[in-house]
Amino acid sequence: MTLRFSESLRQSCETTWTRAVEHRFVQELGEGRIADDVMAAYLIQDHRFLDSFLVLLGAAIASSDRFESRLVLGRFVGMVCGEENTYFLRAFDALGVDTDTRSRTPDTAPTAGFKAIMREAAETRSYAAALAVLNVAEGLYLDWAQRVPRPLPTNFVHAEWVTLHDNPVFVDFVAFLQAELDRVGPGDAALAQDFFRRAVELELAFFDAAYADGDA
Repeated sequence: MTLRFSESLRQSCETTWTRAVEHRFVQELGEGRIADDVMAAYLIQDHRFLDSFLVLLGAAIASSDRFESRLVLGRFVGMVCGEENTYFLRAFDALGVDTDTRSRTPDTAPTAGFKAIMREAAETRSYAAALAVLNVAEGLYLDWAQRVPRPLPTNFVHAEWVTLHDNPVFVDFVAFLQAELDRVGPGDAALAQDFFRRAVELELAFFDAAYADGDA
């Protein structure tokens, strides 16, 4: 049986992908025992590249060849700007992370890398390149979120970070991204594979960076 293009890309990075979705961070988050300072550090960095993520989504909308695809991507932009951004602000309040702390905290190397790869993919004006990064950024998060045991932790900071990445709308969006990559990716396979591989490596590094002592 022939693998779909998106499946073949994931299979080529399976070891790194699995290390990311089974990371210590994911385990502790799902068990509701992740330290507040670790969660805060992680969320500060994750929120830091939201602007570049919107640039990437905008590039995907601009480079897509179908109106129907632009509608799906546009609706997702609304969710990121609304529900997801609001979660970040509520979580920062709950964790005691003020605006000054967020602004003074420097980018980690993986955060800088993610910001760069998102803008790099956008600048290619290739729909396949944008989709490759989006399939990692969203597909890998769906994968780890679906592995988190239920019931979820009682702390909304933990629970809502899971449900933001495991709900029917998000599941459908990831399926859409995979189908789009399967459709256009083979026409720009080498470029898509390069962006996909680098994005998976950055995801693992991003989880590692949440632990300042490096013990991930």
